[in-house]
Amino acid sequence: MTNFIKSLLSFGFAISSFVVLAQDSKQEKMAQLSYLIGEWVGTTTSYENGEITKQGPAFESIQYDLDSSILVIQLNTEFLQLHTIIYYSEKDQTYYYQPFSKNGTGTYPASFKDGMLIVQPTDSKRYIFTSTAEGGFKEYGEELIDGVWVKYFEDVFTDTQ
Repeated sequence: MTNFIKSLLSFGFAISSFVVLAQDSKQEKMAQLSYLIGEWVGTTTSYENGEITKQGPAFESIQYDLDSSILVIQLNTEFLQLHTIIYYSEKDQTYYYQPFSKNGTGTYPASFKDGMLIVQPTDSKRYIFTSTAEGGFKEYGEELIDGVWVKYFEDVFTDTQ
């Protein structure tokens, strides 16, 4: 075997090893979100100035797709229907939250800290996804007002299965 062919084989092996490691890393990052997987039922609540302004039933289906490289969320409430994709970018070393609604779409950075997915659309707005002690999960939104994070919505879910 010529040196050229040996070099090509070595290069090909190095590239395939890098791809496998990148996929493993991405899969590990996506696996951190497994607590969100399920068919969920619960309650959505909106707040204004600490007071409940709206409350109603909420249904959410969350599943992995594309060999667990994305998370697909279908949220249905009386007030909001949302189709969301969450993925992890190896290049940026960050999660991205991409919601779609009848009003449009966006792409927002997110991080996983202390067992919570934290989406940060702006410096003064964030969404937090966390598990509950009862085996469910909740998501809530907060706005930064006068240096204090104030909750403006909360969805609390239990698994239907």
